[in-house]
Amino acid sequence: MTWFLILLNTLVFFYELSLTPLEREVFFKTWGFIPAIFFDPYFSFLVGFPWYHKFLTLFTHLFIHGGWLHFIGNMWTLWIFGDNVEDRLGPFRFLFFYLVCGILATMLHSFIYSNSVIPLVGASGAISGVMGAYFLLYPLARILVVFPVFFIPLFFEVPAFIFLGLWFLLQFYNGLFSLVLPESFGGVAWFAHIGGFLAGALLYKVFCKRKCRFYRDEYTFFGSFFDIDKP
Repeated sequence: MTWFLILLNTLVFFYELSLTPLEREVFFKTWGFIPAIFFDPYFSFLVGFPWYHKFLTLFTHLFIHGGWLHFIGNMWTLWIFGDNVEDRLGPFRFLFFYLVCGILATMLHSFIYSNSVIPLVGASGAISGVMGAYFLLYPLARILVVFPVFFIPLFFEVPAFIFLGLWFLLQFYNGLFSLVLPESFGGVAWFAHIGGFLAGALLYKVFCKRKCRFYRDEYTFFGSFFDIDKP
């Protein structure tokens, strides 16, 4: 299912690339999620979409991306974390979990920016939910990260709970500052990331196909030095 989601996002993104700039703008405004259409009946009436269209965009906006960096970053993250979470949930539970996290992430963003007429697009909220589940399912799994030192890439491993915990704190920090300094921190749906992560961390057990247990190498920071199975 992880690969299916990546493929579907890829097909939609290449369709976007086939559009002219004007057609792409119309596509975003038609199938992206616009909070004001959902929460402002008068604005929704002025736009003129059918009543059910705003509910469709809760799903369609999760497969639309605003550019190469946005697309590659999301798909790379989904590829890293998605398959392990899918293994615990099963493919169809994982799909439902992914969509639920994406919708809840969108709702938090829209509650804070209920009057916004800017289309919300991207799979970030749903993928943040996957990261929230990974945070609790694989807390001591090792994440390979790269840190440039004087333009020299330095690779090292950190436990997942540190990597994802710092990521969440960064989203929270940027989200708070985006409320007071929108010019400096705008353009990114920080609260969708926060909402998705929290939704994934709180709901993953509901979707588990079996009792959620840690793998043996996740009990220790030094699992790679022992002759044990890896996830």
